[in-house]
Amino acid sequence: MQQQNSKVKNPETPIQKNPTMNDRDFLNDILSTEKYLTQAYSIALNEASNQNLYQDLLQIFEETQNCQRELYNTMFKHGWYGLEKEEQQKIQQSFQQFQQYKNQLPVH
Repeated sequence: MQQQNSKVKNPETPIQKNPTMNDRDFLNDILSTEKYLTQAYSIALNEASNQNLYQDLLQIFEETQNCQRELYNTMFKHGWYGLEKEEQQKIQQSFQQFQQYKNQLPVH
């Protein structure tokens, strides 16, 4: 895996660039759909009052989430999905902030 500046990304698998959709475009479209579906299933799980319905939705949610993760991993492997590398100082600041929030919570 290579890092350029603050980017974390694998070398990009070359694809033909033309007006028609290529593998990267299809995967990106499916990944976006899977992300949307996992959000929708999460809301449905929060609202389900019937236990059997909840269990069915939970199974579908988990399958959808796993599919989303596999798509992400595939895109990342081919260099079609990159991440921003955060500075260690900012990570530490966020950690300290949330640690303070946690310490303010009442202990039971």
